[in-house]
Amino acid sequence: MTTKVKVDTESLRKEVRELCSTFTNDYWKQLDIEREYPYEFVDALTKAGYLSVLIPEEYGGKGYGITEASIILEEIHRSGGHAAACHAQMYTMGALLKHGSEEQKQKYLPGIAAGEIRFQAFSVTEPQAGSNTSAIETFAEKTEDGYIINGHKNWTSRVLQTDLLMLLARTTPIDQVGEKKSQGLSLFLIDLREIRDKQPGAFKSEKVRTMFNYATNQVWYENMKVPFDSLIGEEGKGFKYVLDGMNAERILLSAEAIGDAYFFIDQAVRYANERIVFNRPIGQNQGVQFPIARAYASVKAADALRYEAARKFDANEKCGEEANMAKLLTSEASWEAANVCINTFGGYGFVDEYHVERKFRETRMYQVAPVNNNMILAFLGQNVLGMPKSY
Repeated sequence: MTTKVKVDTESLRKEVRELCSTFTNDYWKQLDIEREYPYEFVDALTKAGYLSVLIPEEYGGKGYGITEASIILEEIHRSGGHAAACHAQMYTMGALLKHGSEEQKQKYLPGIAAGEIRFQAFSVTEPQAGSNTSAIETFAEKTEDGYIINGHKNWTSRVLQTDLLMLLARTTPIDQVGEKKSQGLSLFLIDLREIRDKQPGAFKSEKVRTMFNYATNQVWYENMKVPFDSLIGEEGKGFKYVLDGMNAERILLSAEAIGDAYFFIDQAVRYANERIVFNRPIGQNQGVQFPIARAYASVKAADALRYEAARKFDANEKCGEEANMAKLLTSEASWEAANVCINTFGGYGFVDEYHVERKFRETRMYQVAPVNNNMILAFLGQNVLGMPKSY
């Protein structure tokens, strides 16, 4: 087990906050209007080493834990930014670190840590399967010299900005795996640089315009040939590897929701103190002040669960319950804070120059992605509370 580097988290928080302060709300607003990728911001994070914090020091990374990684993402969001442009480089790292071969780690991790290789895309979800991951149809046929992959994925984000792609595909037809339909799925690490250079017709993508700036795509794999050493771990066990990374993903995205929530609280408090109506600050009115205070209490409670989930993850303790509850409660807390902020600003909350409406749209995602909150409730009901399976 790799020992995590001890970090002064307050110093880390301050450093990230200083970097983010150079990318103003106006920067993010303009990108949102144009639906453009924040290349300058991602380059700055890469240069500072913040996208490689989970890579062990032996491969050139910082060797931090999920706790520190979550602080980085929180501060990005609290500053008014959005980490969707780069967060996958953190949560996709787990499958490579835990299940990848030493050859794969040596080949890619130092380059990722140095900022020479981007690892930003995870291709799992398909239009018909949705949350039923075992029902995906993308298939990797084994041949004499590798695999040939065919299929269609949606919600494959940042695929135009990445060098490496993590891909989940069937290697055994679903009707041949028995009762456990999650068997027969395999995980692949695809070097898109080689695909674009040598098989340009094998990979196609189409941008999907969403409610906010998310850089996501539909993709098609058409007879895409990949070598045997693209396989992560053992054939047929890819679903297990994906599940291993889900707790990390939930914790990290919980931190983003917390960052959004604090952004809304910060903005609401400032405006409530500055906005004068009837010769007094509107924050003096309990009808304005109390909802902000209640939203703040909800955020602090959810944040405590986020830290407990991160602590358990970093200690290699079971944390599925905490990670899922953190995602549930932080997403709800951020949405409560978002609505309180809109109510505090009134009509001005809908005007883009105040930046609230943009963040309002962004934070709504956390209740449905990367997993719908109802699926989390199902997990808690069945796996924690021991009630019958509901789906």
